[in-house]
Amino acid sequence: MDIIFQTWSWYVSGFLIGLIMLALIYFGKSFGMSSNLRSLCSMAGLGKRVAFFDFDWKAQRWNLVVVLGAMLGGFVAVHFMSNASNVDINPKTIAQLAQMGIEAPNGKLVPDALFGISILESPKSIFILLIGGILIGFGSRYAGGCTSGHAISGLSNLQIPSLKAVIGFFIGGLIMAHFLLPLIVK
Repeated sequence: MDIIFQTWSWYVSGFLIGLIMLALIYFGKSFGMSSNLRSLCSMAGLGKRVAFFDFDWKAQRWNLVVVLGAMLGGFVAVHFMSNASNVDINPKTIAQLAQMGIEAPNGKLVPDALFGISILESPKSIFILLIGGILIGFGSRYAGGCTSGHAISGLSNLQIPSLKAVIGFFIGGLIMAHFLLPLIVK
């Protein structure tokens, strides 16, 4: 059981993702998380009012199961399989966080100051979360998919629009981490 509870190397996870993508390509399926929001809206009956949501969501049931599995897997991993000694964050990252007044994650992948429940006590943090959520939702629709859909499924199918989207995601992430995060945290 020790192999399950320890941190896996990137090449093991990457290999497993590759096998899953080969299976999806074989069965003619494409993967992505944001497309499930469209399926959920269609299930709720919005297809009667908005043409974008008027489609056969039942053909995408398997993708909804993927989302449920990701949520369940994340819950199990955090509550039953997390081991603080497995988390090894670069000391430079910890120093950069300290310069912004953020404590080290202390055995977690993300600091509580940014991702803890306490951020819901601040109106500024709630506003930032709402604006960020709207921008992510708009961006994933505008790009025709989310990071998982483009970076995993789209690139494995050699789609040029997915390559452009992934390059945009990385540029946006770099801008956020190096320029916007220091402004937001202060």
